[in-house]
Amino acid sequence: MSRFFSAKDKNDNSSNKSTAANNTASHRDFQVRDLYKKGVNYMSNQKFNDAIRSFELALRLDPKFVEAWIKKGYAHFHMGDYSFAISSYDMALNIDPDNYEAWNLKGLAYYKMNNYAKAIECCTKALDANPNDGLVWYNYACYLTLAGKVDDGMEALKRAIEIDISHAKKAVRDRDFENARAEEGFMRIFEVVVLESLRQGYDYVGKIVWATGMDKQDVEDAFLRLSMKGLVTIKEKKSYLGKDVSYELSRDISDKLGETKRSGFFKSKEYSAPIQEIKDIIEILDKSVESVKNGDIDQTIDSFEQLTSPAKHGNTMIEQFFDQHRDLRLYQIRLKDKGQEYLDSHKLEITNLLEDIIQKVRGGPLSRTI
Repeated sequence: MSRFFSAKDKNDNSSNKSTAANNTASHRDFQVRDLYKKGVNYMSNQKFNDAIRSFELALRLDPKFVEAWIKKGYAHFHMGDYSFAISSYDMALNIDPDNYEAWNLKGLAYYKMNNYAKAIECCTKALDANPNDGLVWYNYACYLTLAGKVDDGMEALKRAIEIDISHAKKAVRDRDFENARAEEGFMRIFEVVVLESLRQGYDYVGKIVWATGMDKQDVEDAFLRLSMKGLVTIKEKKSYLGKDVSYELSRDISDKLGETKRSGFFKSKEYSAPIQEIKDIIEILDKSVESVKNGDIDQTIDSFEQLTSPAKHGNTMIEQFFDQHRDLRLYQIRLKDKGQEYLDSHKLEITNLLEDIIQKVRGGPLSRTI
C-alpha cells in the first residue's frame, strides 16, 4: 500500500500543530493577564468580590500564577476573611516558598487574628528571604512588641528606621508600641523624630505636633531630654500672650547636620550640609575602602553605620546622595546578617561601590571648595 501522506506533508502537519499550540498558549497567557489586570482594577475601586472572581478565573487558566494568588489573598484580607487570605498566601508559597511578600502578608493576616506567634514566624520567613525590606522589619517590631518581646521589638524597629527614617514618624503614633513607650529605646525614637523635625525648621512644639501627629506631652518630654543632653537649646521671649518658647539645634549638632530655616509652616529655605561634614563623610569613605580591602568586618560595619545612621551622617547622605545611601544601607544589612564570609566574597563589588560614592561626593558643589 502506498503512503497516504508524503514526508513533506507530515512535516507540514507537525509544524501546523506546533503553530496552533503556540497560538493557543499565547491566547491563554493574554486571557490570564487580562483577568489579572481586571482584578487589580476592581481592588483599586474596592470591589473586592469582583476582584476575587477575576483572580479565580485567571487561576483556572494558570494555577501557578503566584501574583494572582497573592492578590486574591489580599482581597480576602480587605474583606476581613483572614482564613481565606492565609489559604491563598499558602498556595502562592507552595509555588514560590521564598516569596517574602506572601510571607509578610500572611503575617499581617495572623496579626489581625491576634495570633502574634504565627505573625512573628511569618515575618522571620519574610526576612530570611529579603532582609532589606523596611516595612517587614517594622511589622516584625510590632508583632514582637505585642507579644511582650519588647527588647527584640525595639531592635527590629531600629533596623526598620535604618532602612527608612519615615518609620520613626510612623512608630511614634502607632498603638502597637503602647507597652514600649516607657522603654529607653523607644524614647530615643521620639528624640530622633523631634531632632529631624527641628532640623527641618519646625522650632515650636505646636508645629512638631502638627507635622508629626505626636502627642504634645511626648514632644515636650523629648525636648527636655534633648536639652539635658546638650543637643538643643531653649529660646524664650516675651509676647503679648505671655512667654513664647521655641527651640533650636545646638551649634555642634547644627554644624554637623545643617538646617532648614522656616517662616511659618510652609515657607522654607534649604541650607546644604556644612563643608566640614562633607570632609568627614569623605574621610569615613576612605577608611571604609581600606577596611574592606583588609577584610575588617567590624570596622566596615562601623563606618557604614556612621554613613547611614540618622543620628550621624545618614540625613545628609539621604538628602544629597540618596542612591548611594540606599546602596550602603543594603550592604550594611547584608554584612550584619552574613558576616565575614559575605565581606570576603564581595570585596571587589563593595570596593567599587565605595570608590564610585567617593567620586560622586567629591564631585558635589560643596566638595569642590574643599
